[in-house]
Order: sequence, then C-alpha cells, then structure tokens
Amino acid sequence: MILLVNGPNLNLLGEREPEVYGHETLADVERVVAETCAAYGVEVKPFQSNWEGALLDFLQEHRQVARGVILNPGAFTHTSRALHDCLKTLPCPIIEVHISNVHAREPWRRRSVTAPATQGQIVGLGISGYYYAALHLCSMLAAAQAEAGLAAQTEAGLAARAEAASGSLMESGSLEESGSLMEAGSLEEAGEQPAEEPAESFPVDVHARGDYEPL
Repeated sequence: MILLVNGPNLNLLGEREPEVYGHETLADVERVVAETCAAYGVEVKPFQSNWEGALLDFLQEHRQVARGVILNPGAFTHTSRALHDCLKTLPCPIIEVHISNVHAREPWRRRSVTAPATQGQIVGLGISGYYYAALHLCSMLAAAQAEAGLAAQTEAGLAARAEAASGSLMESGSLEESGSLMEAGSLEEAGEQPAEEPAESFPVDVHARGDYEPL
C-alpha cells in the first residue's frame, strides 16, 4: 500500500490560485496516482487534512503497512518539525511533492523542514510530480519483489538438488545391500558351505612293525 497524503489548502486545488497550482483538482491527483499504482498491482490510500495532528495520526496509524508515501505537506513543509519527526519513524521511502516551483517563489517557501526526512523531492511539475513519485515508488517495490522471488527460486533449487543427491546416495546404498543379501541367499540355496580349514595332520610310518622289539 502507498499512502497519498496532502496537507492544508490542497483540498482547494483547481480554484486556489490556478495560475500557480493549475486547474486540476485533488480528485484528479488521486486518480492519477491510483491509476499509476494499479498498473503495478499496488493499492493507494489517499488522505487530506488542514490539521497537522490529523496528518500525524494518519501516518502513524498506517506506518506498519505502508510501502511508500507520497506527501505534499502544503505550508507545513516550512514549519512542522512534528511532521518531520513523524516521517522519521516510517520504515518506508517517502517522496515530497510540490506542484509549484517553491524555489522560485517567496524566500520562506524555499526551506523545507520535512525534506531531510524524505528520500527525495519533486517540485514545479504540476500534478505530474505526483505521477513521477508514484512511478518511482512502484518501480522500487517491483524490483524488490523480483529480487525476493529470485532469491526464493534459488533457495528452492538448492534444496531440490540437495534432496536429489541424498536420494541417489540412499538408492546406491540399498542396491549394494540388496546385492549382498541376494549373493548370500544364492550360496545357501545351492547348499554350499564355507570351506573349512584342513585339520593339522601327523606323519604316518607305513613300515611300522606290529610288535615292539627292543634293541
């Protein structure tokens, strides 16, 4: 799951300073991100609030299931150290997005206190910035999934080869034992007995006399 989080005043996209933020609405943003992620089989959970605490609660609530976050903090970008600290607790990558080029506007907009807690920042591309953020996160997830699948296949292949080798050794041992038993059985069936060692013999005098005659 990827979280799509928008901060204060972004619910007014399309009517708020369209010369700066464009004519697309927040619904358009959510649709673009959802369609982009759907192509990768990834679910999107959108959320928008004008309240700092609500943003913190949402991020904390989903911190264990989120695989990535696309975040436009709005004006909280420049003021919310609490949001910065919250982002630092998330175990997933975070992309900060701004519709306008904040670095070409008022000086106070050029500093982001949340950016250091994110993986990267996309600014000045309109709502396309959300698209590129979603594409980046989904590509990362797909690569990680492919790597995990390859590792699982390798492990399964090694296990199969080990099992096959073990089976061959057992079969070889059974054949040898069976052959020995068959050979022993054949000897018994033929009535053959193991050859006995010859008894110790003594010399016999064939010219011995029947009576003893003293010299």
